[in-house]
Amino acid sequence: MKIKYPSRKSCVGAVLMLLAGASSMFAKADLAATPPMGWNSWNWHGKRDINETVVKDTIDAMAENGLLDAGYEYIVIDGGWRDTKLGPNGELLAHPVKFPNGIKPLADYAHKKGFKFGLHTVPGTHDCGGDPIGGMGREAVHIAQFVDWGLDFVKVDKCRYTDGWDEDLVEETYRLWSDLLEDCGRDILLSISAYRYRDWYPETGHMARTTYDIRANFHGGALFDAPEPQGRNYLSVMEIAELNDQVADFAGPGYWNDPDMMATGPQGLSQSEQEAHFALWCIMSSPLMIGSDPRTMDKKELALLTNKEAIAINQDPTEQGRKVRDGGLSEVWAKNLAGGKVAVLLLNRNPYSSVSMSLDGELIGLKGKWRAHNVFTGEKLPVKDNSCRAEVPASSGIFLITE
Repeated sequence: MKIKYPSRKSCVGAVLMLLAGASSMFAKADLAATPPMGWNSWNWHGKRDINETVVKDTIDAMAENGLLDAGYEYIVIDGGWRDTKLGPNGELLAHPVKFPNGIKPLADYAHKKGFKFGLHTVPGTHDCGGDPIGGMGREAVHIAQFVDWGLDFVKVDKCRYTDGWDEDLVEETYRLWSDLLEDCGRDILLSISAYRYRDWYPETGHMARTTYDIRANFHGGALFDAPEPQGRNYLSVMEIAELNDQVADFAGPGYWNDPDMMATGPQGLSQSEQEAHFALWCIMSSPLMIGSDPRTMDKKELALLTNKEAIAINQDPTEQGRKVRDGGLSEVWAKNLAGGKVAVLLLNRNPYSSVSMSLDGELIGLKGKWRAHNVFTGEKLPVKDNSCRAEVPASSGIFLITE
């Protein structure tokens, strides 16, 4: 029995969903049948500290430590790989100091190791730092370069446009990128980064950001559940999750809502907060893009990110899970899975004290006999009278799957 959610869609939204679903199923599902997985350089290195050696060493580390085998196949260089100017024909140039051998040898190196390779680019007139290297009016030139270099993934980040973006131009620009990539002769996943959800995303991209950036190492450290000072665009894990949850209806094979890269590892979250963060991203069917440094990843983070059952929950394409009970600081998040199972996160957002939480079978569509176990520990929870109960530590969660 499936969880029954209250409808959030208007009649117009339902029509858009049907059209988007058809487009996704036939045109894009082959590239994003399940949420993409990989590594992105931004959260840890930012623009300043990324270079050719870092990328090659990261590829080596992920091939050797089991991350590739676990499904993390995309290597994505975010900002910092480009020169501060374009070439004479409007072409992109690799940074002459940080990437002296250009991009194609790196893509070739990733491919030889079994990975797919991607880059960050900007569709306006300038990049996020103000350099005049945007793709506006040069889209075909830049995409031809990406094909020549052997890219498999392009993150198109709205950033800056001299005359200021309006919504019509944003949609027109991303639809153009989508059309050109579809016709470029190479399978290239389109990752839209325009900081909030728009109803044309499912028919245009394979994944799209639904929020501003998550706080991470590059932003001074991650926060689990604290508001960012007014006027800043770096959000806590729970601020991100709340926003992403609002558009859960629109994710599915071919298109996935993207709540940004993960902030696991030594970026400011406690171990229990990292586990809750990862569990949320799995339940929300989010693209799992590692945002830490795989070269120095410790055993705890590696074990968390390669947990087979958690990844299987994330990769199950049935739906984007969502919050199904809001009890103030205690919440229940759930995702229907193939075969009638349900993944559940009992989440305690209270940073100071534990809370006893119950899970009622009716809430997640279960009746009769059922069991549940902890995804991270394997511990089985006793079920009585169609419910189970657990003590959830402060600022933490218990990640369950029903049996």
